[in-house]
Amino acid sequence: MSYVFSPAPVVSVPVVGIADRFPVHRIYCVGRNYEEHAKEMGFTGREPPFFFMKPADALVVVNAGETGQLPYPSLTANLHHEIELVVAIGKGGKNIAAADAFPHIYGYAVGLDMTRRDLQGEMKKQGRPWCIGKGFDASAPIGPITPAAQAGDVGKAAIWLQVNGADRQRSNVSQLIWNIAETIEHLSAAWELQPGDLIYTGTPEGVGAVVRGDTLDGGVDGLGSLRLTVV
Repeated sequence: MSYVFSPAPVVSVPVVGIADRFPVHRIYCVGRNYEEHAKEMGFTGREPPFFFMKPADALVVVNAGETGQLPYPSLTANLHHEIELVVAIGKGGKNIAAADAFPHIYGYAVGLDMTRRDLQGEMKKQGRPWCIGKGFDASAPIGPITPAAQAGDVGKAAIWLQVNGADRQRSNVSQLIWNIAETIEHLSAAWELQPGDLIYTGTPEGVGAVVRGDTLDGGVDGLGSLRLTVV
């Protein structure tokens, strides 16, 4: 088959322990999925889950033991960090019941949902989509994927982020409003999940701004860490 120009290479993420890489299909994100983060954003209660998306090529893939570079994006003066557990789907499906969700998971990773908060806020005021605030270039840093069998009890793992060595976010995945299985159930009712999909499951409280020169260190227990410098 010929194309009018060369297709972009497949976006992929390294996998812990093997040379094969995880090819990425779509990136789904869950909004306001920790109660304390919902409160700091002005919301309360266990509202039904809602989702937004980032393009696959928004990933900034950081290999284990390396420090990635996160370019400060255009058009913003208020770039926020949001540390997240990422679920990597290995088996697709639609209308997946929560009780049947875990066989669909290939593994887990540490990710950041970077947000142009000022642009997101302006879109909210105008009742417009958030894409410019959430789906920009390099808005989805991610570390290597740990296969599910090697990840331990992710549902009860500590999750944390430091900026320049000082705590910003520190919580536990058990504090998710909609847990991993429930998130897959709701998400797969709206979209047919495919192998290669990534789900950013939400961020705990403590989100805040970063500037050029800051170093971000985040992690989820059992999954290693993710380190980047804003440039």
